[in-house]
Amino acid sequence: MDDVHSISYVVLTIVRLAVLGVQVYALVDAAIRPAAAYAAAGKLAKQAWVAILAVSLLLGQLVSLINPIGLAVVVATIVYFVDVRPALRNLGS
Repeated sequence: MDDVHSISYVVLTIVRLAVLGVQVYALVDAAIRPAAAYAAAGKLAKQAWVAILAVSLLLGQLVSLINPIGLAVVVATIVYFVDVRPALRNLGS
């Protein structure tokens, strides 16, 4: 039984580290994009996205990813990657 717990601990640790890496990447990417590009793409302001991603990064380290707040953290990061970032990249920023 201890092997099952240690394996699940390792898997969850790897998932948390992967989520952390993706969140840091999203935050840095949002921070380096020009503020004007967010408005041109019709998205929330740069400051809003940087704040959302920073809070998500912080909360992601404080709560389990399996509870509703943890899922919201992951969803916020996914929204940035599938909606905001492509729109900014299409503008050439």
